Amino acid sequence: MVYGGKPSTGCYLCRKRKIKCDEARPSCRNCAVYRQPCPGYRPDAVFRNETRKIERLAKKDASSSSSSSSSSIASSSTPTSKTNTPTAQSPTLTETQARQPQESALTLQRVQDSTWEQRALCYFFDQYTITGEGEDGMGHLEYLPSLYARCGEVSPPGELSPSVCLRSAVNATALMTLANVAHAPPLMIKARQGYGKAIRSLRAALASPSQAVQDETFASVVLLSLFEDITGERNGLFSSHTAGFEFLMKLRGQDQLGHQQGRDMFNFAYTHTYVEILALGDKPRCDFDWVMDMLDENDPIESLMLAATKMSQLFLSMQAAPNPPDQTTVESWIAAGLECDSVLSQWTLHLPDRWLPLAVYSPQGEPLLTYNRISNAGVWGYYRAVRVMLQQLLLNLNRTLTSITQKNQQPGGDTIPVESKLDETSLRAVIQEMTTDTCRSLPFSLSDVDNLGRPTKPNDNSRPIRAAQAYGMLWPLWYILSCGMPTSTQAQQIRTVLARVGSSLGIKLALILASEAERMRGDSQPVGTPVVGS
Repeated sequence: MVYGGKPSTGCYLCRKRKIKCDEARPSCRNCAVYRQPCPGYRPDAVFRNETRKIERLAKKDASSSSSSSSSSIASSSTPTSKTNTPTAQSPTLTETQARQPQESALTLQRVQDSTWEQRALCYFFDQYTITGEGEDGMGHLEYLPSLYARCGEVSPPGELSPSVCLRSAVNATALMTLANVAHAPPLMIKARQGYGKAIRSLRAALASPSQAVQDETFASVVLLSLFEDITGERNGLFSSHTAGFEFLMKLRGQDQLGHQQGRDMFNFAYTHTYVEILALGDKPRCDFDWVMDMLDENDPIESLMLAATKMSQLFLSMQAAPNPPDQTTVESWIAAGLECDSVLSQWTLHLPDRWLPLAVYSPQGEPLLTYNRISNAGVWGYYRAVRVMLQQLLLNLNRTLTSITQKNQQPGGDTIPVESKLDETSLRAVIQEMTTDTCRSLPFSLSDVDNLGRPTKPNDNSRPIRAAQAYGMLWPLWYILSCGMPTSTQAQQIRTVLARVGSSLGIKLALILASEAERMRGDSQPVGTPVVGS
């Protein structure tokens, strides 16, 4: 008997199902989700018999398993077959695997007591729910597993509860996530059926004043908006769920910010809404001035949200002003824009050291930026995109002011060259700096390099990028690509990243954004920037 190396530390049930275990004590999250008692964990010291007889038995068993795997799942028309169903192992597929036919993608691994729905849930929770760790506590949908575990299928007679809505939304989104990665049309059909059920139950929940404000209802809208982005089926680039977010944020009021779960939901919805205001030029349907007093200026994320809110107020005031504006109005806009830029510049000065990027070099000498965590890189991506938006706005305003000043010169007099109020060279330099830093961050953000810039191995799962982290990169990359300022090399790098996220992680919104950015690149008016002047 010899020591067999470091064994799996997951619970017995997760190891039996061959799915990733979060190893929580006293019971893991997967067992809670499936409402099964967690059987616990095996001792730290594990020995195995490595005699030749045992090795031959292991080889024979592996051969038998391989033989049984040759019968494709696609031969069964019922996606919930329990005999040849894939497990939740392999959280991401390579692009080569993702392009393989449905039968090949769905027969990578199987476990007898796992259904397609269970595998989809495990894959989805692994890819999209991230527990906040450390002082920053940045997670993603980390409240979802516990909410889902409490969802009951039984509702009062004649009434659909928010729990039913949330369960349907989670199941539908999980199935579509797996379907896109595995290229499995049968799962897509089941996912769309679940989406329709979730929409119907959501309408019923919103019609009830007591149910509309519950966390399950809000979380359902979060999941349905994610479903829309995974399928790439927005209305153009606008989400059909933005109005629902605005309605629920206003309805839930300040109480939602009183606990971490409500605050996490609010941050997701608020960011979702303001992306459309800043990047797409949409107008809010509700007044959110009350939110500014609730955001914490000392929190890196919420302070950035606060700066973006002030910037959006400038955008909205420009949209509401008479056209063409007078010189005094444009000068006031420029002053407000410079104030926003000063606030954003100060944002970087007050960050803890663990938030700051680290300048490193690849083995080939390429300058890169790495971070303490991938989630930090995502927040920096939003920061840089907002800075680019603001510089584009100031460029536009400066040109408008110059034009107005020239028109106001005395008729018939000599034309005197008008000096620009702003240094456009400095504004373009900031845009180029933000664009360059974004591109230098991409290898780390995609887990292609580690914190020191060293290439990661293809089979190294110590830091694999998860779908939630890639999802957070999309809108900043889209804006920087579509604004028309990146070099040809930088534009190609961003297009490659968007294509990679869309194909290997199954987030179809990435492919839509890449296509739309190319369509807009020739447009002289930056995306989302309000038009001023005539």
